[in-house]
Amino acid sequence: MLGKLLYTLHLLGAVLWVGGMGFALLALRPALAAIEPPQRLLVHQGALKRFFLIVWHAMPILLLTGYVLLFGWYGGFAGSGWHIHAMHLAAIIMAAVFVGIVTGPWKEFRAAMARGDQPGAAAAMDRVRQLVTANLVLGLLTVAVAAWGRFPG
Repeated sequence: MLGKLLYTLHLLGAVLWVGGMGFALLALRPALAAIEPPQRLLVHQGALKRFFLIVWHAMPILLLTGYVLLFGWYGGFAGSGWHIHAMHLAAIIMAAVFVGIVTGPWKEFRAAMARGDQPGAAAAMDRVRQLVTANLVLGLLTVAVAAWGRFPG
């Protein structure tokens, strides 16, 4: 029963994180092209503030449940398949990229917005977009690896 709960939390964390990045890049960003840049920056600010707060909670849950499953279910790295090793590596990289986003360009974006520097905010938002795009690609590859590695043969 506990294993099912941990696995469910693990999957929900992945869905929120990867799905949120997909939504932000593939639906929200193109839709914002219809509004003027100052309003676009305000919408980005509000939406990403909420999304990053979700990720701050989902990411540790995802990592912790992953480790509990790794050591409790598989018996550690030695007892796990290649897909678990790949997911672990991807999770560490994705977490580092996320922390880099929040402490780098996202922080710069918020500071630029606070001082009314729209060009600076736009430049910082573009760096956020680039890093979120990299994390989305890595996240989608991780989902594919998880699905592929789950079934032998």
